[in-house]
Amino acid sequence: MTKSNSRSLRRGLAAAGLATMMAASLGTGAASAAPLGSSQQDINNIVVGARDNVHNSTRGLPEPVRGQINRAADDAANFFAPGALAARERANKPAPRPAPKHRPAPAPRNNPCPAQARGCVDLRNQTAWLQRGGKTSYGPVKISSGKRGYETPKGWHVITRKVKNEVSRTYGNAPMPYSVYFTNNGHAFHQGSPNVMSHGCIHLAAPHAQNFFNALNVGDRIYIY
Repeated sequence: MTKSNSRSLRRGLAAAGLATMMAASLGTGAASAAPLGSSQQDINNIVVGARDNVHNSTRGLPEPVRGQINRAADDAANFFAPGALAARERANKPAPRPAPKHRPAPAPRNNPCPAQARGCVDLRNQTAWLQRGGKTSYGPVKISSGKRGYETPKGWHVITRKVKNEVSRTYGNAPMPYSVYFTNNGHAFHQGSPNVMSHGCIHLAAPHAQNFFNALNVGDRIYIY
């Protein structure tokens, strides 16, 4: 054994004996350091702090010696402050990541009118409504559409023009207030009795005709099915 190894061993044994004595007296020292009326938590903190000092003092010692001393300090801390070390370890652990929030699937659309349409007409149920992004913004409201032989054309259409005080020159200047044309063949939304079938236009009661007139603009798309 070289002189340097011998000196290291002697220092390690001396430190081991000293640290073991520190660990053995850890509880007594903690108790005397705690002021009168200290809570158990205060005592636990003092004991754990003394244990940490022992661990810090063993840095640089050979690993087998250091491990033995540190274990003795841990045993003493667990004896005089049961559960304190484990509680600190739990407190120092990072909080678990919250589970991702479950996002419910969007409810299926029970609306056969495409979301891109600004206005929709359901000929079978004789209703019409306005929408934005597939969500109804007005309606549905009762309508009447073209009678047999004058059926309202189905499919996609685009608003071509609006005339507030329109009359039908084809049908004896019949009034067609709030006309919103969606074909170039005279088909329009306009005020009219929803109880009387039309010559192809969409009849709306007065307040609904006004709302359609105000909401729809030239270039808006409508869908009739």
